[in-house]
Parts: sequence; structure tokens; C-alpha cells
Amino acid sequence: MMTISHSITSDSTHQWRKGLQLSLPVAMGYIPAGIAFGVLAQVAGLPVWACLFMSILLYAGAAQYACLPMLSAGLPILNITTNIGAINMRHIFYALPLLSSLPTSKLARLYCLFALTDETFSVMTSLSAEQRQAVFVPVSFFNQCWWVIATLIGALMGGVLNEWIPHLDFALVCLFAVLAYEQLKNVKSVLPIVIAIISLLIAMQLTADWLLLTAIVICIVFILLSGLFTVPTKRTQG
Repeated sequence: MMTISHSITSDSTHQWRKGLQLSLPVAMGYIPAGIAFGVLAQVAGLPVWACLFMSILLYAGAAQYACLPMLSAGLPILNITTNIGAINMRHIFYALPLLSSLPTSKLARLYCLFALTDETFSVMTSLSAEQRQAVFVPVSFFNQCWWVIATLIGALMGGVLNEWIPHLDFALVCLFAVLAYEQLKNVKSVLPIVIAIISLLIAMQLTADWLLLTAIVICIVFILLSGLFTVPTKRTQG
């Protein structure tokens, strides 16, 4: 009995250690991007507690950045909610290919769906199907920890850091570029990047207010079409 218990504890420790290791590349982007958010939120007039609550309860980098000008302009809460909902709609599609990899615990499943950011999705899809379920919670948890800690640092430093290092918000763009490169190395296919670029160019011709949502819809159409026209290879019987 003690051997079984020790084995379970050892496996759990390994999973959390592995989750921390997998989250480190994300931390390299989340720390400057989260600090930038905290700084910009302070410049926009948000108190430290409000910055932390946004990173704990909303936890969506692009959406949090988008919130700041809307809060500063005093827009109604319904307008802010609608815009944030449109920005975060892409997360619905992120969850679909990972549903089978979610933890068995209901509470853990809910947390993983809540914490499924662009970066966490990128990390999880770079793993094999067998590895995902074991590290889903640790990776999600550590990624959010990096973001919350960085937000607190930025909020405490306030506008001082904004004067020292301008354009801090560009750190989020750099993080996406690094993750796209990592995905390219793992998947070894340029098709997703080509589809994303073409979809963005088409969306830019169609709209300015709903650019992200339009680009995502076009991406989905292209992905579905590519799946329809891809002929599965048949395995030969030996």
C-alpha cells in the first residue's frame, strides 16, 4: 500500500515539475508582457487590487490590454463585455482539439478551460496526446502564476518603468512570434502560418472593428477546406 501511495506521489511531483519546465518559455514572454500590463493599468488610473483582479479573474492578455482604453474612456460595462467577449471568442475553438486531453476532475477541467490562453494552447498542442492530460493543470497554473506575479510587479512600479522603457506592450507581440516559431519547429508545416497570414490579409480588407474575429472565422473556413481536400493515406497491409 505504501509503495502504491509513494508511486502516486512521485508521479504527481514529476507532473508538476514537468509543468513548471514547460511553462518557463511562456514565462519569458509573460513576465515582460504582464509587467507592461501592470504599468499601463497604473498609468490608466487603475488601483493595484483592480490590476490583480483582472489578471486573476479575467486572465486574458490581449483582452486585458483592450480593457484599459475602454475603462479610461468610461464606456458602459455592456460595451466592454461585448468587446471582450468578441476578443476571447477564439478560446472556444482552442478548447475543441483539447477536450479529450482535459483532466478527469470536474473542478480541474473547469480551471483548465478558464486558463486556456493562446500560450497555454501552444504549449499543449506541442505535446503528444499521452502527455497532455498529465501536465494540463500544472502548465495552466504556472502560466497564470507568471502573469499574476508580473502584473503585481508592474502595478507596484507604476509609471516609473513606463518612462524608462517605452512601448512595453510590444512584449506580447514578441511572445506570440516566439510561440509561432516553436510550433513551426514541432509541427514542421508552414500551412498554419500561411493560412493565418492569408486570413488576416482578407480580414483587413473586410473590416477594422472586428478584425480578429473575422480573421479567426476565415481561418476556420480554410482549415475545414484543407481537411476536405486532404486525402487520407491508406496503410498497406503486410
